Formats: sequence, structure tokens, C-alpha cells
Amino acid sequence: MYVALRSLIPLLLIGILLTSCGGQAAGEPTPDVDGTIAAGAETMVVSVFQTQTAAAPTATNTSLPTLTPLATSTALTLTSPTALSTQVFVPNVTVIPTITGTFYTLTPSSASLAVGCNNLRLISSYTVPEGPFDPGEEFTQYWQVENNGTCDWVYLYHLVFASGDRMGGSPGRLSKVIAPYKWTTLSVDLDAPKSTGTHTAIWRFSDQGGTAFGANLPVSIKVEKGSYP
Repeated sequence: MYVALRSLIPLLLIGILLTSCGGQAAGEPTPDVDGTIAAGAETMVVSVFQTQTAAAPTATNTSLPTLTPLATSTALTLTSPTALSTQVFVPNVTVIPTITGTFYTLTPSSASLAVGCNNLRLISSYTVPEGPFDPGEEFTQYWQVENNGTCDWVYLYHLVFASGDRMGGSPGRLSKVIAPYKWTTLSVDLDAPKSTGTHTAIWRFSDQGGTAFGANLPVSIKVEKGSYP
């Protein structure tokens, strides 16, 4: 716009000068200078606006890009899963019957308990002769025993009568030392009772002070009349 204005201003000035300097014919009216200037100015303004209008860039309507629609996702159709057949596994179970009832715990006789380091285990018991016996018949009772204590049995250890039918007897003292876990045979000479029937007695083994320890040593015989052949 500024360049076009500069081009028109000199043309306007030249027109004014020509108008003012040109001879005026006789009888012609005096030209209106103000009107001429105003007309020139108007022409200049119109020319300027036309120039600017021509110079202004034509706005071009740019079409918006066409949006490509997104591909429609295909809905997946889930098929119902095939029902699995249920298999029942029965383990091979062994049924153990429950044992009911009362269990009895054997309580050892107090006579079988050790006294200090002394203890005795009965292995076997027998008589010579075997019997049955006549009333008053002599016989020998034997006991095979083990020293299951922790102390030696020494010479002063001996048999003592505990209970039952006495049947006489004078037991002697131990004739040798018996170490722990060794065994020996104890014996006593007895007389069968005068009455017939079964007779029993209990003997014990004791230390040198007379304290009995270990298992009971039993005697059991049968007396009959005329038992000899």
C-alpha cells in the first residue's frame, strides 16, 4: 500500500500544476481548484484500494483431509467350552481296624527290682529228683540265675527264705565271685512236707548284710503217697 501511495502522489501534484498553469479561455468559467483536488484525491484513494485489493492474496479454501474410518473390529464369538467329563479317582485305601479295649501294663514285682547296684534275673528253676515226692523225701532245688546288676556278687552273698512252705533247708554262702552279666546256679537242700498235695515257697538272694534283691526264686513240688515204684 505504501508503494502505491508514493506512485500516485506525484501524479496528483502534476495534475494540480497543469490545471493551475493552463490558460483559461475567454468566457470559460474559472475552474474549481478545490473540486479538482478533491476529485483527484478521490481517484487516488479508489486507485489505492483497488491496488491493495488486487495485491491481497486470494484466500484459498483448503479442503480438510477425509478421515478414513477405522476398521471395525470384528467381535469374537466365544464358543462355550466343551464340558470336561469329571473323573472320580478312588484311592486304594487299606482300612486298618481300630483295636478297642483296655491295655494292661505289666507291673514288675518289687522283688525283681535292683537294690543299689545289685540285681538278679531268673533264667530257669528245677529240682533233683524231678518228683512227685513222697512225704518227707529229700530233694535239691536249683535256680539258674544271672547277675544283671553292676556290682560283683561276692562270697558273703547267700540265699534267704522269704515265704511259703519252709520245707527245711540250710543254704550256704556263695562260693565264688559272679561278675555283672555272668550267670551261675544257686541251690538249697529241702525236705518234702509230710502232707500230700502241692507245696510252694519263695526264696531270695541277698547281700552280705541280709538285704534281698532281684527276682523271686520259687519252689513248687507235688507230694503223693506211694510215689516210689
